[in-house]
Amino acid sequence: MKVLIIDDEEDTRQVAGMCLGMLGGLEVVEASSGKEGLRKAAEEKPDVILLDLLMPEMNGAETLVRLRENPDTFKIPVIFLTTVGMFPEFEDLKGLGALAVLPKPFDPTRLSSQIFAVLNGDHSAK
Repeated sequence: MKVLIIDDEEDTRQVAGMCLGMLGGLEVVEASSGKEGLRKAAEEKPDVILLDLLMPEMNGAETLVRLRENPDTFKIPVIFLTTVGMFPEFEDLKGLGALAVLPKPFDPTRLSSQIFAVLNGDHSAK
């Protein structure tokens, strides 16, 4: 399974990428901005996207809207990975097509199992 991580924080991308790749056995692609993420999503066709909400220039909600507008990316499942304080906004994000919100900081040993749980229908996996 291929995961695209879109996050402006390099540390988050590296930690998530290592735990998903090494511990979860997943193929990981990274993007450091919404704009780069849109391009990589269309090129790489990931099975799921982990998307940060708070990013400069194009935030996660804007990125999700643009993903849904593109015929090449509109069906890719999106899971937000963001700080716990952003959880009240989840209903708005669900309205845009997000499956779930996972908290930062995340548990590297559980991240891949949380993603699989969400993709298998448990949209409350935290």
